[in-house]
Amino acid sequence: MNAPHDMRTPARRVRGLGPARSGTADFWHQRLTGFAGIFLSIALIVIVISLLGRSHAAAVQILGSPVVAIVMLLFILTGVYHMWIGMQEIILDYVHDDKYKFLSLMLNTFFCVAIGLASAFAILKLSFGV
Repeated sequence: MNAPHDMRTPARRVRGLGPARSGTADFWHQRLTGFAGIFLSIALIVIVISLLGRSHAAAVQILGSPVVAIVMLLFILTGVYHMWIGMQEIILDYVHDDKYKFLSLMLNTFFCVAIGLASAFAILKLSFGV
């Protein structure tokens, strides 16, 4: 049955939820985005190195190509999501006052969405040449 060191309440045992609710999903999302970030960072470094010494027009042409734009969008999306989860965990662990915790979580979400949208907009603008 249940181990003697099981810290879950009876309702949590029935629902199959631990004390942290979504901790396992956040844990795996953090690991997957970190793993994807390794390869996307390598691709980004290759892209940046290929831009060294080129003119502005050539850099815009390279950054506007569909493959480069997709790689950069994936880098931004995984990086921002990884950052959002990481900051959320830090806030949940170290901010104890409920008002400040709620405010910090809201600001974290707003900041991550703003950074993600601004970065994606810049890449899409380069890619579509608008």
